[in-house]
Amino acid sequence: MRALAGSLSVIVLVGAVSAACSSPSVKSPASPRREARPAPPAPASVTLPKSSLTEDQRIIHVLNRLGYGPRPGDLERVRQMGLAAYVERQLDPSRIPDGRAQAALESFRTLTMTVPDLIRDYPEPDQQLVAKIQSGEMTQQEARAALPPEKRPFRISGELQAAKLTRAVLSERQLEEVMTDFWFNHFNVDARKGAVRWMIADYERTAIRPHALGKFRDLLLATARHPAMLFYLDNWMSTSADFVMPVGPQRGRKLGLNENYAREIMELHTLGVDGGYTQQDVIGVARAFTGWTIDRPRGYGTFVFRSAPHDQGEKRVLGHVLPAQGGEQDGVQVIDLLSSHPATARFIATKLVRRFVSDDPPPVLVERAARTFRETDGDIRTVMVTIVSSPEFFSQDAYRAKIKTPLEIVASSVRALDGELAPATVPGSPQPGGGFALAQQVARLGEPLYQLQPPTGYPDVAEAWVNTGALLHRMNFALGLTANRVPGVRVDLARALGSADRRRPEQVLDALLRAVLQGEATSQTRRVLAAQLDNPEITR
Repeated sequence: MRALAGSLSVIVLVGAVSAACSSPSVKSPASPRREARPAPPAPASVTLPKSSLTEDQRIIHVLNRLGYGPRPGDLERVRQMGLAAYVERQLDPSRIPDGRAQAALESFRTLTMTVPDLIRDYPEPDQQLVAKIQSGEMTQQEARAALPPEKRPFRISGELQAAKLTRAVLSERQLEEVMTDFWFNHFNVDARKGAVRWMIADYERTAIRPHALGKFRDLLLATARHPAMLFYLDNWMSTSADFVMPVGPQRGRKLGLNENYAREIMELHTLGVDGGYTQQDVIGVARAFTGWTIDRPRGYGTFVFRSAPHDQGEKRVLGHVLPAQGGEQDGVQVIDLLSSHPATARFIATKLVRRFVSDDPPPVLVERAARTFRETDGDIRTVMVTIVSSPEFFSQDAYRAKIKTPLEIVASSVRALDGELAPATVPGSPQPGGGFALAQQVARLGEPLYQLQPPTGYPDVAEAWVNTGALLHRMNFALGLTANRVPGVRVDLARALGSADRRRPEQVLDALLRAVLQGEATSQTRRVLAAQLDNPEITR
């Protein structure tokens, strides 16, 4: 069985890489605390184009691009349902029952807690206590008693990481999970920066997930107002040039204008680096967002607009005048300008086509997707319909043309083998749940979730993930998974073999290729694997 696991690990690696071998390359109300989803839209209508891909190839392509890969039986289920119907269903996630994933998430207590409750229940450790631990005055046992792991702030991001892997593996709402990850990466914040650690779960739950297939303007506004983004890019401390702190430790100090968020909202979130804005536009946007701050970041941690530090003067942004005394509406007007700008339509369309079609986005599809964005006022779901209904999406050039990220390779490998995840436990414990263990594997492969310092987010092109070291780490993961050495994760190799006669290695190989690659291995891949079938370890 050990030798079988080794052979299967190679196949898992080939499949999880996405078989890209064929590709050349006044006080405002606090932000909502509950997951407030917009009302479900009308059902989507998708007309699939003609394609030179076979029916099964089209299904496999959709399962890999709109989700985290097929599970055993998915190909048959989608074939029976009809591919267009499956895509339409994924575009309306609120209508998809998802009891198995939701049940698995119930043990992640922090996912649904408010920011104030997280600050209260997972407080920052007392610094005197930390000093005693670091100096050796306290034993490890005493330290664990004084600072129980289940009460430390790192549990928040740990549960969020585990929940992402749990959803990716178990959820029926696959496109929603992919889009939530896409938009979090687009509007990246780092859980390790100060108070963001208490805000990040709420950020994904209330700012990202509800709008992942909604209107881009609503998504942009939700992220702009969220304390996690305000803290991460320092906008919560941005004030007019003449504002003087009236109270607190910094009483009498002038904080002044901070341009971090203004620059990133244009360069990374909307227009793109070549979007036509100037340094004066950056200054105008920064002035518009003064006063957008946080009510006690380490005590209450919710959004608030304060008029005192807001720059009340007239501002100019992208040729538009924001009249004086605009207050909080200055920032809202900037959101409206940026979300409806033609450069934003092209920038977002390019990123979506790159994610779902090719590292080199076909210009004609980018233009069609950008036009849909403009004509629908930034309706993300309709833009996705344009992309997945296109000949470019179902082309031979796009099929197996994307290298999977660490998150995708880990999730798709477990799904391919119908892996079982053990219930969640405290992160960092000797026996973590399956989600925690898989999140650790993703980190080892180079993508520590929610812990990327630059606001750029993780890259979505092959060069970022393909090198000798990365492939070695992927092979080690495949070996560990197929040998059941990943804590909290169990795969059944016998189930993958089905009725194959284990006395005949070629039958075993074919069974594994069907189970993991849906029989889609290239002739070269099969030759490499078949050459090992005479190995005594295999035949035994």
